Amino acid sequence: MQFSKDSKRAIRLAKRVLKGRRAFFEVRDLLAARGPLPAGKFRVGVYFADSDVNIYQMRQWYAPLRELSKTHPVLLIARNAAGARQLMHESGLEVAFAPKVTGLERLIVEQPLEVILYVNQNTRNFQMMRYGSRWHVFINHGESDKMYMTSNQHKAYDFAFVAGDAARARLSKALWDYDVDARTVAIGRPQTDHLAGDPPFPDDDRTVVFYAPTWEGDRPAASYGSVASHGETLVRRLLQTGRHRVVYRPHPRSGVVDPAFGAANERIIAALAEANRRDPSAHHVFDQSPQLGWQLSLPDVAICDVSAMIYDRLATGKPLMVTRPLAPEAEIDEGGYLSVCEWLSASDTETVDEVLDRVIGDNAARERLGTWSKHYFGDTTPGAPSRRFREAIEALFVRADEWKARTRS
Repeated sequence: MQFSKDSKRAIRLAKRVLKGRRAFFEVRDLLAARGPLPAGKFRVGVYFADSDVNIYQMRQWYAPLRELSKTHPVLLIARNAAGARQLMHESGLEVAFAPKVTGLERLIVEQPLEVILYVNQNTRNFQMMRYGSRWHVFINHGESDKMYMTSNQHKAYDFAFVAGDAARARLSKALWDYDVDARTVAIGRPQTDHLAGDPPFPDDDRTVVFYAPTWEGDRPAASYGSVASHGETLVRRLLQTGRHRVVYRPHPRSGVVDPAFGAANERIIAALAEANRRDPSAHHVFDQSPQLGWQLSLPDVAICDVSAMIYDRLATGKPLMVTRPLAPEAEIDEGGYLSVCEWLSASDTETVDEVLDRVIGDNAARERLGTWSKHYFGDTTPGAPSRRFREAIEALFVRADEWKARTRS
């Protein structure tokens, strides 16, 4: 038995090594074809040390960063070959590949890089944060009430760009001696200014349900995923009604820890395909697209797990339900939106169509959504979050210029 496990582990390792080598050579060729970056061009860098398995964390920022780059050129700094390859193929932004620390050192000589943005808490972030004379800013890859959002690692950064008042209150409560007023800047959710795209189905009388569960998590306290507990039953029921259209967008890491969770995910995907085969007019969707747009803004109702997806939908002010985790260890902060949200228990999934009808028609619930949207994101008027993001960056430029002037005198 142990020999079999060791063999499988060795095979997985060999595949990762081979994938990494192929990615490295492809990135090398892409960079050679592009040529060197213009020296002194980039004042804003976005640091990403992960492989393509966590590329979803960067994808959330592509559109806001492309918009920012129109006035302030943005450079993506990749440390992993597979991650760099993905960024070069899909981000629409300039990418620097620096697998070794010596590459980072060359980069900060060639580029001003006065503001470095970080989308996650990868331990290799510290290899970039060792360089002073620049602002290191945590921007995260979502807004939620997960315990991740109050990590003491916030203190490692000069500043954190947060969504709004809810994030500030959360940090004030959780972190000792952290000056929230001085070290956080509320920018809203710039991604909501870019919820574009056309759905792959017609505009008809079907009720569109967006089901976007998270993965199973890597420990009991983070086991928020509903695919196995809720997903199969609720999708089966919605496929049976003939009046619903399911847009299913599972987390890209679904099943990486728990094979049973991954198997449930595959069965849901197969059920959607079979339903479309039986009724081609149903147009149910298994969504793997790299960008989120119409998926958040168009559906009549969304069903999300405890994750950042709740808050992406919350910013639209449209009907929303949250799955209640089965695991008693799963930590839930019910002091914020989760204290008044519309919960979906696993026992309710057999009649999920009736539950959704009630939620969609509840005007009082819609008003609550608007109130909480303002608490979490501030001004959600189209264009306002992008303006606040740009102004936050520009304010750091001013502070950088002031600091350089003081050190020269």
